Amino acid sequence: MKFFISILLILLGLFSAQAGFAHHGNVIFDLNTVLTMQGEVNRLVWRNPHVYLYVDIEDADGEVREWQLEGDATSIMSRSGWSADVFEPGEQITVRVNPDRDRGTAHGLIVAAVKSDGTVLMPRSGGRASTLSATSIEGVWDSIRDFKTRRFIYGELTEKGKQAKASYTEADNPVINCIAFPVPAIVAAPYLFEIEILEDQVRLRTELFGVERNFYTDGRQHPEDGELSNQGHSIAWWEGDTLVVDTVNYEYNPTGNRSGVPGGPQKHSIETYQLSEDGKQLLVDWVIDDPEYMLEPMTGGIVWDYAPDRELMPFGCNPDNARLYDVE
Repeated sequence: MKFFISILLILLGLFSAQAGFAHHGNVIFDLNTVLTMQGEVNRLVWRNPHVYLYVDIEDADGEVREWQLEGDATSIMSRSGWSADVFEPGEQITVRVNPDRDRGTAHGLIVAAVKSDGTVLMPRSGGRASTLSATSIEGVWDSIRDFKTRRFIYGELTEKGKQAKASYTEADNPVINCIAFPVPAIVAAPYLFEIEILEDQVRLRTELFGVERNFYTDGRQHPEDGELSNQGHSIAWWEGDTLVVDTVNYEYNPTGNRSGVPGGPQKHSIETYQLSEDGKQLLVDWVIDDPEYMLEPMTGGIVWDYAPDRELMPFGCNPDNARLYDVE
């Protein structure tokens, strides 16, 4: 076990700089195209996992179509200046959107919305660099800054992994059933995180789906033939000031990050949590191995900003809203 972990940590150091992240929308949306349109607000649906803005827009032929425009979760939108009543029904607004790849669908991802009074609202403008410094990894951390630049990069996949990735559609997305992503996406999502250091464990609370993970630091080992779960079973230890988290016993999930690469009961992840030298950021890295689907480990990393003045908000996934991911 220790030898395997050492190899993974070496791989992490070699490859994590190459890894990045993708918004779920590059499955559905054309992120290289931005449409600017004017229209009349029909309604704003303020629910999780995503807020939806409905705008009646006249096309070139004079036909008015209702556009369904996707935002983020209510917590992210709130911290970016949005609210459930930010728009009045009938208000004339300008929207900039990444359109659906299916151009016959009046569906898009919100880039920005300009109110009739000139106020500009963006879905993910609430991130900011920390002005305060932490003394340990404990506290509240914000992952939203620089989210758009992230990409998940896999190495060579097994034939089974390649087939799963090629056949993946939004109907396979676990979020449409209000099921959270496991590592890596659960720690790379643009939400708030809270770390609490206890006597026998470190507890990580995630705003997304209200996920809570317990990393046992009391010397226990993983249970033999342990119960499988969405977030797996985690043990952890300290290497200096760095927390190392070892997780197994993941249940099957059709994708770990909406890329289409599944995770199964052979999945094994190592995460490290380390405070930056100035205490303003938390450096989170991981190595994930799953021989059923991957021929080589997938590595990655992310930086969280210290945010002690922020509080995690309830998520409360709405099943009907969640199924809007799969637009008919």
